[in-house]
Amino acid sequence: MIPNQQRKRAAVIGAGPGGLAAAMLLSGQGYEVDVYEKQPAIGGRSSRLELGEYKFDRGATFLMMPQLIEEMFDVVGRKLSDYVDMKELTPLYALNFGDKVFTPSRNREDTAAQIKELFPGNEENYLRYMRDEEVKFGKVMPLLRRPFGKLTDYLRKDAITALPKLDINNTVYGILSRYFTDERLRWAFTFQSKYLGMSAWDCPGTFTILSFIEHQYGLFHPIGGVNRVFQAMADVVEENGGRIHTLTPVKQVIVRNGRAEGVLLENGERIEADHVVVNADFAHAVNHLFEPGVLKKYTPEKMKRKKYSCSTAMLYLGVDGEIDLPHHSIYFPEDYRVNVDEITKHKILSADPSLYVHNPSRLDPTLAPAGKSALYVLMPTPNLTGDIDWEAERAKVQEDMLKRLEAIPELADIRGRIEESMLFTPLDWQNELDVYQGATFNMAHNLGQMMYLRPHNQFEELERVWLVGGGTHPGSGLPTIFESARISVRLIQEEDARRRTKPSSYVKTAQAGGQS
Repeated sequence: MIPNQQRKRAAVIGAGPGGLAAAMLLSGQGYEVDVYEKQPAIGGRSSRLELGEYKFDRGATFLMMPQLIEEMFDVVGRKLSDYVDMKELTPLYALNFGDKVFTPSRNREDTAAQIKELFPGNEENYLRYMRDEEVKFGKVMPLLRRPFGKLTDYLRKDAITALPKLDINNTVYGILSRYFTDERLRWAFTFQSKYLGMSAWDCPGTFTILSFIEHQYGLFHPIGGVNRVFQAMADVVEENGGRIHTLTPVKQVIVRNGRAEGVLLENGERIEADHVVVNADFAHAVNHLFEPGVLKKYTPEKMKRKKYSCSTAMLYLGVDGEIDLPHHSIYFPEDYRVNVDEITKHKILSADPSLYVHNPSRLDPTLAPAGKSALYVLMPTPNLTGDIDWEAERAKVQEDMLKRLEAIPELADIRGRIEESMLFTPLDWQNELDVYQGATFNMAHNLGQMMYLRPHNQFEELERVWLVGGGTHPGSGLPTIFESARISVRLIQEEDARRRTKPSSYVKTAQAGGQS
């Protein structure tokens, strides 16, 4: 362990997945770490929600590629399995297309056989898709594990060799249309664009890797909920001497001469730090955590012009009795393209929306009392840039979601079994969790907001400020959020190493206003 007088101090703003991952990695490398969280619970938009005796994941409901989390725990001398009991989901989900239900899994032969039965003639195309995407994924992944802080990063060998495979000039839907002839099957491999809050008809073709990752590496449920992973990270931080401060909002990043020197808490306390790691929603952070005039590239006016993801209306239900539904079920509307366009282009509520139903109590008995179910229902909606009065529409949205649930045979009697309920709207995402414009999945991932053109992990405008989370490179979604933490922590360590070995040259560079 590094002696206390030599330990660098990091102040982390926000105890979301990225902030906790960064705090765990930093504390494991000898940094003195304090995490400041405004909410009473850790996890950010993926925190735990409790209604009576029922427990819910507020946001993310599954894990992709848990090996990434295992790697982070390994780096700090821990084993994820000592903290979390992880269960693989088979099938991945049930995709409901009217009279057809598609339940793919990691077993390619089984999935191909289902496709042959439900969507004849497409089974060989599925296998070809998986082979092609495996090559593509191998090219893309290295780009998600390193920073893009300067234009010359595009000239590195991994970027040049990946470029022909990135499909940046096509869309997710366009790429999948090359493989599948049945429209419903195309939807089954394009709906993952919603993880980025985007339309598959607009989302860059690079992101066909999302459905590949699910089919190749599987989906996993941690017993206790996805938030259990974040609690494990917080536990490791505290085991390493770090501190998690809930109900402790940060008012401002303290800046002097273009360099962060710490944070000012809402209670007036000034915290000095060698590094400030920002895990707050990016647009909210640049609008609220810096004195006016400090930032030039990311002003409130410029942030308004950025593109943002869609939002979600969430219905959390504590239900008496067990529910005979899979862990994950998605119910597609009759015309999915119309539904998506209404959400992302016209910014209106759909008369025939898609619906995601999460029924974890079948697998996880810790989330509800014995014989009962914690049901999570998500309906994608426009973000707050649309002209929807969410206070006026709240009751109608909840009623429409309940009617949609009642149309599912297994939930026909759901209304009479509800013991606890809460509706969470895009306005709630903004007002209660500081999510800018209620854009649940952060800034959109169009070509103008990816890689170098996305806010950098080493914040461009100020020294000693580092970004983690969905608003920086490589983007939103838990795997990429964790990668953002790994990238930023590595950059912090590299900068500190340079300071130790070349202090005089570093001082001159800093005084000149450059980046070390």
